[in-house]
Parts: sequence; structure tokens; C-alpha cells
Amino acid sequence: MVGPSLPGRPGNLTVEQEARLQELWTATLRVFGVQAPDRPEDADTQEPGSGTVTPDKKAKKKKHSMFRRRKDEDDDGASTDQEDKYGQGKEFQHVLATQDPEKLRSAFWSMVKHDHPDGLLLRFLRARKWDVHNALVMLIATMNWRMKDQHVDDDIMTKGEGQAKEDSASSNAAVKKEGEDFLAQLRLGKSFLHGTDKEGRPMCFVRVRLHKQGEQSNTSLERYTVYTIETARLLLASNVDTADYAPVKFMIKCFEANYPESLGVVLVHRAPWIFQGSHTTLQMSKDELTTVGVWNIIKGWLDPVVASKVHFTKNLEELEQFVEKSHIVKELGGDDPYEYQYVEPKTGENARMSEESTRQRLVDERASTVREYEKITQEWIADSQNRATLQQRRNDLAERLRLGYWQLDPYVRARSLYDRTGLIREGGVIQFYGEPETQNPPKSLAAVPQNGPPPLEHRADDVD
Repeated sequence: MVGPSLPGRPGNLTVEQEARLQELWTATLRVFGVQAPDRPEDADTQEPGSGTVTPDKKAKKKKHSMFRRRKDEDDDGASTDQEDKYGQGKEFQHVLATQDPEKLRSAFWSMVKHDHPDGLLLRFLRARKWDVHNALVMLIATMNWRMKDQHVDDDIMTKGEGQAKEDSASSNAAVKKEGEDFLAQLRLGKSFLHGTDKEGRPMCFVRVRLHKQGEQSNTSLERYTVYTIETARLLLASNVDTADYAPVKFMIKCFEANYPESLGVVLVHRAPWIFQGSHTTLQMSKDELTTVGVWNIIKGWLDPVVASKVHFTKNLEELEQFVEKSHIVKELGGDDPYEYQYVEPKTGENARMSEESTRQRLVDERASTVREYEKITQEWIADSQNRATLQQRRNDLAERLRLGYWQLDPYVRARSLYDRTGLIREGGVIQFYGEPETQNPPKSLAAVPQNGPPPLEHRADDVD
């Protein structure tokens, strides 16, 4: 919903929450190898290329004061908290020991995109109940996952649907199958993004009935899932709160471990009785049968906060508690005439990605703004007397980063279905409903309503 920031978001932090945010920025910039301008020579030093921090005795005391040792931490500082079901504590230690800090820094700023940088860090803090150390562990593990496991920004989003179409015609059987599997899910409309709920949150429709186990490879399923989530992040507007178990488990891990505080609500509409509360019979051994509720199985995998966001709706009336009838597609009994239809990639739609000089100029401009943001952030942490003034400068730079991202976007991200159909428009204008895209899109984003009334200010970080 458009309006004041929700609690725990930029512009609406308690004194304690702001302190935790400053601690997380301090720790994050240290991991990224960003030194404070006035840092003394005997402060923490980084071994070249090691990715590890070697504190001296003075700095060690300071570091421990930031991350107070708790009874649920191992001697190496890795968390053994029960929340760490994905093993991010050990991954964190491994990443610090093996990864180049600059690569982690690059992965972070690539994930920021058009978000407010504070908003991104605050997601990790809220997901880890404002525990700075656990939030840092989760953040660094996520950067490694994006960079090493999924290659989100240098493969999935850069190559996109156009590359999948090229791969589907490859003479290499393995490459051909992955391309075909990825496109098959798009053409089916297994999931699609359309419209907003009563809170102004973008909606993702998942047509479970279209998923058939084994039809697509696990790799293409995971790639498609990440692609959908990353594309959905581009649709976030301002000041709103956001039976085949393998893909379900992967989706759960994405939202819990790698996209924290990014899920607003999950509506399971007209679920089969075997799923939502009744029981299904599973054979446990040759002579032993037991009945287990399918939802109870899945609920056991979920963080309680995520589980609380899942709601079952049986009819249109129940669905209208969350979504206006005018925004419910006719397929589900509503008044929105929208019907999903996949539009194939067009020849030349990614031509700007080949314009190296323009891309490099925009990349350099963004890098300069990032360095300035990091510098002002360090001043904001150190100078309590001028904190309000420095915070305003940080917000101004965050807005520059947002606008700069949308200038850079056509040069680093392959066009998607939602670009071709006019949902994502030039300059980052998002249009779910209303007039078709014009040939001359407006230059000023502020002049264009985005999913409703013009926002007071664009803060994508406030979207859950």
C-alpha cells in the first residue's frame, strides 16, 4: 500500500534498529575490503587475495564487541543457531577464507539494482531478528549463492529468454534440452506475473496443475524459479509491505535463505483436499502405512514467519479478502480479463547489450556513485552529530543509484516477456493496468502513476 514506510524499513527505524543497521554496514564493508578513510594503520588488515581479515589485538577487541559471542556459536564464529538449516554459518567461513572481497562487493551491488541499499540490508536483519552476526552470515552466503551457485547476474538475467531460444536450436543435445525446458515453462505459463493485491504488492500466479514431475530437468526448474523471482523484484513499487517436492523445496530455500523478507503472502487457491488439510497415504515400508498431511510436511520445512504468510482460499469471496475482484483474473472467477500468452523473443531486442562504450560509461558512473555512497555511509556511522544531514545525502545517492540502474538496465539485462508486453517500460516505469505502451515513453517517472496513485517517493526496499 502506498503511504508511510512500514516499521523496520528505511525512514521508519527505532534508535536500536538504526544502530543494528550501522553495525551491519560496518561489518559488511569490512568484509568487502572497504577501508574507512581515517582508519589507523594498526587497524584490521586484509591479506592480499585471501579474502580473510587479520585483526590485531586492538581491533580484535573491537570486533568481538560488535559480535558478542553467544552460547550458540562455534569457536570459529559460525552460528549453530537452529535457524541455520541451510548451513550458511559454515559456508560463511568458507567464503571469507576463499573468496576475493571485491567479488563479494560486486555481487552485493549487482543485487541492489534499483533497491535502496539500506532496504536490502534491512531485509537480512529482519529475517534474522536483528541479530547482526546472523544477518551478515546470511548476506555473505547469499552473495556467494548468487555468484557461484546460480550465476544470477552474469548468466540467468544477462542471457535470459533470448539465449534460451538460441540454445533450444543447438546441435548439442544437453544444451538443446535445457533451452527447450526453460522455454517450455514460459510458454505453458506455469507461473506468471500480473497485477497487484490490496496492499499494492505484485502478484505471481503459479499454476501448479501445469507442473508434471520429470517433464523438465531440475536445473531448468531452478533456473526458471530464480528468473521469475529476479524479474518480480523489478516490479516492486514504492512503500508497500511484500506433490513434486523438489521444486517446492528449492522455492522455499530461495525465499528463506537468499531472498529474505521478500514474500508478502502466499494464497493457495482451491487446493485439492489431499493437500490443504486432509491426509494422503504414504508407504513407509513393505508392511507399514502411515497418513501424513501434505501441508503438514511442507509446513515443517518452513520458517514459522514464512508459514504464517500461507493462506488457503476455497472460493472467490475468500480470495477477495486479499485481492480486489477487479484485479482477480477471470480464470479464477474475477473481473480482470487478462489471459496469459507468451510472446517470443524478438530479433534485435537485446541490441543495446552489444553497445560496449555506452554500457561501460554507465557502469563507471554507477561505480562512482557506489563509492560515494560507501564513503558517506562510513561518515554517517562515525559522525553522530550530523547523522540526519548525512542520512539525507545517503538517500539522495540511493535515488541516484535507482535512476542510474534503469539507465543501465537495457545494457546488462536481456529483455523478458514483461518488457515485450509493456509491463516493464523504459526507465523503470511499471504498468500492470491501463493504456498500452506508447512509442514515446515519458522521461520523468514521477509523472507516471505506477500501479495506482503516484507514490510519495520510490522505495522498492519497503516491498515484501
